[in-house]
Amino acid sequence: MRGGGNMNKMMKQMQKMQKDMMKAQEELQEMTFEATAGGGMVKVIANGKKEIVDIEINEEVVDPDDVEMLQDLIISATNEVLKQVDDKTNDTMGQFTKGLNLPGGMF
Repeated sequence: MRGGGNMNKMMKQMQKMQKDMMKAQEELQEMTFEATAGGGMVKVIANGKKEIVDIEINEEVVDPDDVEMLQDLIISATNEVLKQVDDKTNDTMGQFTKGLNLPGGMF
């Protein structure tokens, strides 16, 4: 059986990579990320699953006559924190796919 040893070695490497990827994914999901807007007047905190877990709003920014500004700050902070989660996920998971030429940018 020619090349059987190489195939076994490759399979073991793939299994290790899969195990490492699962561990990295679990660690990412346990992380928290935060972003602010309006000079810290609005803070949004998310976990690695892209779930918003907390929003803090400084009472000084609450103006009944300018609700749109508060909405914009919340949207801005939320988009930023979700971008942070995506960037960290891509950086972390991308290390496993470097050089594999996977279609469609899977990570």
